[in-house]
Amino acid sequence: METKREGEWLKVEVPSKWDGYSVYKIMKKEWHVPRKLMHRFRSNRELTINHKDVHWKDTKVRTGDTLHIRLFKPLPLEVSPSPMDIDVIYEDDHLLVVNKPSGVFTHPNTPFETDTLVNGVAAYFEENMIYSTPKYVHRLDRDTSGAILFAKHDLAIAMLGKELQKRTIKRTYLAWAHGIIQPGEGIITAPIGKDLTHPVRRCVSSEGQYAETHYKVLEYDKESNASLLSLQLQTGRTHQIRVHLSHKGHPLVGDEMYGGEGRIDFKQALHAAVLTFQHPFTEKIIKCFALPPANSPLFSERHLELLGET
Repeated sequence: METKREGEWLKVEVPSKWDGYSVYKIMKKEWHVPRKLMHRFRSNRELTINHKDVHWKDTKVRTGDTLHIRLFKPLPLEVSPSPMDIDVIYEDDHLLVVNKPSGVFTHPNTPFETDTLVNGVAAYFEENMIYSTPKYVHRLDRDTSGAILFAKHDLAIAMLGKELQKRTIKRTYLAWAHGIIQPGEGIITAPIGKDLTHPVRRCVSSEGQYAETHYKVLEYDKESNASLLSLQLQTGRTHQIRVHLSHKGHPLVGDEMYGGEGRIDFKQALHAAVLTFQHPFTEKIIKCFALPPANSPLFSERHLELLGET
């Protein structure tokens, strides 16, 4: 799909697959615009066809028509900016992918927290004159590093949220787990729920939600008696990888909460190495690689290459 930013507006050339669609159908069925946002666009006349204000349900578009939608109107920053070294993996007018370091929360858990990744990205927005509030599409645990996807405006977060629900946003993780894992490739399916004996921990529970994790052993390190794994989630439960590997009898190295052997220089050996998604506007497949830090005690660029996705 051909798109181009023009100031505060996005210009979209109507593709042939939309020929004969009403504006309402494009907004509701193709772009999944939430009702509140749709009301804003309509009430403020922030959407035009061929530069004309049109009736959303009566007007049918034709291939080659131009749709303009005001996506980049300046909005106040809703979180406190906090300067932080931001490792940008991918960026355009709509999206930002950041390589999160270990030891940093994705977002504030209280109004007084200002040292999270969201606060750091807010400072990045401020420095680069992006007049919006960063909106994370998915999260990572504090001690998990790797790729996190952010949206720069309300329509992008709505569209990407829908893609997350449909499981079309794919994340591939690297992990070190204790022991020799057999079989060397497989699927773990075990429901996950809250551990009623602990405020944070999760556990496998018959009353929990369905959870599915795909894994593959990439190599085994005899000295540390640990296996390097590639993992993909088919569901997105809290602590899913940590719970599933612990349930299988091979907790993450360093993950004391779930039975792993502790380490001084890290808490869990888990890195979100690859993020793959379809761009909501251009519809191109975007693949982002999150390189481990040069001084990482856990992962290296060689480990990333073992995934076979490069």
